[in-house]
Amino acid sequence: MAMQLNTSELDMAHDSVMKVSDWQSYGYDSGIQSGITTTTHSLRGTADDGDSEYTKKYTTTTTTTTYAHGALPEMESQLAMTRGQRVRAAMFPETLVEGTHILSTQTDPSQQTNVQKLAEPSQMLKTAIVQLINYQDDAELATRAVPELTKLLNDEDQVVVNKAAMVVNQLARKEASRRALMQSPQVVAAVVRTMQNTSDMETARCTASILHNLSHHREGLLSIFKSGGIPALVRMLSSPMESVLFYAITTLHNLLLHQEGAKMAVRLADGLQKMVPLLQKSNPKFLAITTDCLQLLSYGNQESKLIILANGGPEGLVHIMQHHNYEKLLWTTSRVLKVLSVCPSNKPAIVEAGGMQALGKHLNGSSPRLVQNCLWTLRNLSDAATKQDGLDGLLQVLVTQLSSTDQNVLTCSTGILSNLTCNNGRNKALVTQDNGVESLIQAILRSNNKEDITEPAVCALRHLTSRHPDAELAQNAVRQHYGIPTIVKLLNQPHYWPVIKATVGLIRNLALCPVNQGPIRDAGAITNLVRLLVKSHQDAQRHTTASSQTYQDGVRMEEIVEGCTGALHILARDPINRCEIIGLQTIPLLVQLLYSPIENVKRVAAGVLCELALDKQAAEMIDAEGASAPLMELLHSNNEGIATYAAAVLFRISEDKNSDYKKRVSVELTHSLFKHDPGAWEATHSMQLEGQPPVYSDEMEPGYPQYGGYPADMPMDHMMEPDLHDMVDGGYPIDVEYDPMLRQPYHDQYNHA
Repeated sequence: MAMQLNTSELDMAHDSVMKVSDWQSYGYDSGIQSGITTTTHSLRGTADDGDSEYTKKYTTTTTTTTYAHGALPEMESQLAMTRGQRVRAAMFPETLVEGTHILSTQTDPSQQTNVQKLAEPSQMLKTAIVQLINYQDDAELATRAVPELTKLLNDEDQVVVNKAAMVVNQLARKEASRRALMQSPQVVAAVVRTMQNTSDMETARCTASILHNLSHHREGLLSIFKSGGIPALVRMLSSPMESVLFYAITTLHNLLLHQEGAKMAVRLADGLQKMVPLLQKSNPKFLAITTDCLQLLSYGNQESKLIILANGGPEGLVHIMQHHNYEKLLWTTSRVLKVLSVCPSNKPAIVEAGGMQALGKHLNGSSPRLVQNCLWTLRNLSDAATKQDGLDGLLQVLVTQLSSTDQNVLTCSTGILSNLTCNNGRNKALVTQDNGVESLIQAILRSNNKEDITEPAVCALRHLTSRHPDAELAQNAVRQHYGIPTIVKLLNQPHYWPVIKATVGLIRNLALCPVNQGPIRDAGAITNLVRLLVKSHQDAQRHTTASSQTYQDGVRMEEIVEGCTGALHILARDPINRCEIIGLQTIPLLVQLLYSPIENVKRVAAGVLCELALDKQAAEMIDAEGASAPLMELLHSNNEGIATYAAAVLFRISEDKNSDYKKRVSVELTHSLFKHDPGAWEATHSMQLEGQPPVYSDEMEPGYPQYGGYPADMPMDHMMEPDLHDMVDGGYPIDVEYDPMLRQPYHDQYNHA
């Protein structure tokens, strides 16, 4: 009966297959028998959870296998008997007897059966379960072994100690047992004590390895720190064994990065004194970790910077920058140099070791973070490198960098160029010849009014346009590249006084070129200069009355008064400019400035009046403002420039005076200006006796050529070339001071790692 039933079921299955074939011949298929439209259920509601993109088109491959009617019962019987074996072979292949043949239901090699699809995840699950069991076993084993191992590590027999250290080292390599070790302060303390006291290299290696493995976990770092592991690790930095050195420095590095209090502990253990000599090693990866430790220890700590200096750190760091090409090492080394570059003691040492050239080598590299660090470090060092030779290549690269669209690159490049061209005629000429003027003007246009770029760029232009053989070439280049309107526009509000101060000095230098006088006037510079002069003078007077500081944005208002007056002095050499200055009612203020307590202000004010007095109407206005009295006083000034200008103005305003006034002026001049040169006075006096008008040209200013500089023996006009941008500890904004008194540098908290 059972046999008959099975035969009936087989006949029905055969009929079903035939029916499906009939439906498919007409292009229809429900999928119930053939499974053509059957897909795996999806949590996303799509055909296959593994797809990363969805599509509306699906392709299904159908494989149809035809069996002879008589073969179906035998095939079904075989498949039914081997079903368990197939599952076991997929999930637990190690349980099968070798050589066992399993009947496969796979009809198409390109398509896996369902059992085959389950094989990989089932193996992963089995592995995870095994690992979980082993993990628990490791933890239990270590927990039971720790007390005994602690005793053995404290044994007097060094052989026993060595064997115990090896066992603990093996346990520390597995996560479960490692956690058990971390939870036992006694065993960690025993390891530290063993490392401190052992003279056996192998024991030292094992103990250092143990602490290295523990340092990968915060709990382990805390255990090492509390057990006094830092002094022991610092001691290991003197080991001759490379592996011990590696374990010690990496463990200390992890402590410095993640353990509070570790930095101070390393400093107190003389860690810096041990680390700096390691810069002589050749392994780049070891050096990368060592330099990063130096950066972590020196950042924000002046004493650490001085210790690095005392142990030859700058030379070692510069050597790495010169001779290695491993990017991570170069980056970590540049970070240390960036921190040291704000230290007044380290800065000249780095420059003398060739730091400027070594850092400049990497400005064209492919690593943006390395380029940024090198630029900031160069920016910080540049004020100490104004007299450094061999920077031709660096200057060329910096001029090229001015075409960058990166604001930080522009900030650094302009700052470095400003400092390197300060009081260095060779560098000025090189930058001028490398189209530096045009590049700086373009940088100003692209700065988006960012003072950190505008200020050093204008200062660099001010340096390029004065006191070097190609200064006139630079002055003309500013005009030829349409820079004058851009520069004059910087005088407009809102005022950022360091930019104003630099711009006023640049305009003064540009006015030394006669061809520039007209374009400067057309750009509205004279009106702006007079407006700034009035405002700064009023601010200075107000602060003086209130007995408070006259600084705004770090600039004294008296410096703006001096700069604007000095620029007007040069511009007044042009007759048209002179008339415009007179028309702006500047004479009363200029006369008032003759009473200034600041010698430079008196000098430039007398200089402007000297030029304006060439106009007879202006000379009468000067006299009407009561200038004679202060000018008489200035004749006795120890500053030869002031006395010379005062004499010239007095001569010019006395031309139409009566003989008594002229005689009084002559007597004053006899007892002051020419008392050391009787021959000069006799020559001047004889000219007057002959009834000829005195000549008061620019020749009266010793060594003062037409459209030239101040007399060589006069105090240098410090508005022409102030000086040095000071430093940022890797940071972003530049704190700059132009003039002899430098601003304070940025502190370490602005450092960018």
